[in-house]
Amino acid sequence: MLKLNKQRAVFAGGCFWHIQEEFDKVKGVLETTVGYTGGHVKNPSYEQVSSGETGHAEAIEIIFDSDVVSYEDLLKVFFEIHNPTTMNRQGLDIGSNYRSAIFYVNEEQKEKAEEYVKMIQEKLGKEVVTQIVAAKEFYKAEEYHQKYNERH
Repeated sequence: MLKLNKQRAVFAGGCFWHIQEEFDKVKGVLETTVGYTGGHVKNPSYEQVSSGETGHAEAIEIIFDSDVVSYEDLLKVFFEIHNPTTMNRQGLDIGSNYRSAIFYVNEEQKEKAEEYVKMIQEKLGKEVVTQIVAAKEFYKAEEYHQKYNERH
C-alpha cells in the first residue's frame, strides 16, 4: 500500500474561489478547503468576514503529498496567481479580508516563505506586502463556497 507524505499549507490571496480553482490543478494537491483564518472571531460567517470586522482573511487550506509537490512549488503557484504587491486588495476585491498572507504551520515553512518573499521582492523590484504569520484556527467556509468555480 502506498503511503502518502501528507502536509498542510494555508494561504490567503484574494477571493478564495479563484485560489482554490488554481491549487486544485496542482499535481500532488490531495484536497483543498476554503475558509477563514487570521482573525479574532470564532466560527465566522462569510458576511462577518466580508464586513472587515473579524480580522479574518479568505483563505485556502491545502493538504498535499510532499513526495509529489514541494512546499516551494506551492509558494511558486501562490505568487503566480495573485498580486503580492497590493495591500488588502486583489483586482476589484478590496479589504483586509482579501490580503495576501502565508500562514505557516511550522518553522520550516516560515523559513521557506521568508526566503521566497525575499526572492520575489528582488525579482519584482518592489515591495511584497504578503504577511508571513503563524497559522491560527482555520474555519471552513460555508458549503456553497467550496469548489465554487468548479460548480458554476
